[in-house]
Amino acid sequence: MERTLLLNATYEPLKIVPWQKAVHLFFQGKVEVVETYSRDVRSARLSMKVPAVVRLYRMVLFHHTRRLVKFSRETIFARDRNCCQYCGKSFPPGDLTFDHIVPVAQGGMKTWENIVTACRSCNHKKSGKTPEQAGMALLARVQRPHWAPAIMVMMTMAGEPPKVWENYLFFR
Repeated sequence: MERTLLLNATYEPLKIVPWQKAVHLFFQGKVEVVETYSRDVRSARLSMKVPAVVRLYRMVLFHHTRRLVKFSRETIFARDRNCCQYCGKSFPPGDLTFDHIVPVAQGGMKTWENIVTACRSCNHKKSGKTPEQAGMALLARVQRPHWAPAIMVMMTMAGEPPKVWENYLFFR
């Protein structure tokens, strides 16, 4: 089923919505249709292309939500792009774990700066040690995301984005 990419007034991706929701927003006068799929939808009096990308007319200020990004397994994986932060290999989300850089037993906290994505093999190798104690190194410095990862989480869970979205996904 087609999904629609919802953009802010500034063309920043906000979220993925069902195409029916996009049509509803269009008829409410809240969005403009920027890109369409080739498939038509019809009612008794109207026919239109299924919207692929829509843009809000009014700006949604979401910088406040950046500070409130939900801390979860999915957002950690999205931040790290489903890539093990020790070996650098990409994996499907089901084959990934998250790892405390400083283990809980050594005082490590559950924070954005102390949790990374790890493959099962690297997580097992590191075990209850710090990366230095295990003779391993992190590929990059870990930090709280400076972008709203919700769009990446939705895309990760939904599969490969449609080709028509590529001009609007700046992080890919």
